[in-house]
Amino acid sequence: MSKSTIDESQVAEWLAQHPDFFDRQSWLLEKLYVPHQRGAAVSLVERQTSMLREKAQTLETHLSDMIEAARHNDGQFGKTKRMVLSLLEADSFDEVGIALEESLCGDFSGDEVELILFSDAPLDVNSLRVLPRSQTSIVQPLVDASSPVCGQLSEQMTRFLFRNPKQPVGSCAVVPLVKGESLGLLVIGSYDEKYFQSSQGTLFLAYIGEVLSRILARLMNIGG
Repeated sequence: MSKSTIDESQVAEWLAQHPDFFDRQSWLLEKLYVPHQRGAAVSLVERQTSMLREKAQTLETHLSDMIEAARHNDGQFGKTKRMVLSLLEADSFDEVGIALEESLCGDFSGDEVELILFSDAPLDVNSLRVLPRSQTSIVQPLVDASSPVCGQLSEQMTRFLFRNPKQPVGSCAVVPLVKGESLGLLVIGSYDEKYFQSSQGTLFLAYIGEVLSRILARLMNIGG
């Protein structure tokens, strides 16, 4: 093949198909140079070694991230397990409220916790809020949500959800409680405006909501 019929793409393709070429023609490594990003020149072997180091560093970073995520998930599992066990041992609405506050404010660093129950009939509670469904229109979008809602809410909604917060609530997570029908809302507030964000995952919150809904339905004697 004459020189005039060979282009760069053909050379590159041929070298890709013969990766051991420079092992057999090592003298060429002394002639070849690849421009460095900073304008200097390095040999092909040095450049290849540098690229491998960068890939190894990237893989090491990814591995560290995976290990850290596994540790975090393991910690979350332990906290969640303690909460679920406490909820299962609760025999009254007030005991449920206490278990939630101890876990969400203690283990999960929430600043304010509200459990709001919806019922048109009287419920045997001391400190929990029980509202007739006719008075929940202001938070109806949260009640109708198919999954937990996180982030900053309107001032009107925030005032409705948190009765007497020690400080202004900056952000919150709202978990709709449903078992055959809407049972209420679990609301976790933070004084930090950035603590709960709309982009964060809600898998943990949804799981807690499912467990809590079943416990509340049992206490309310609701089937479904």
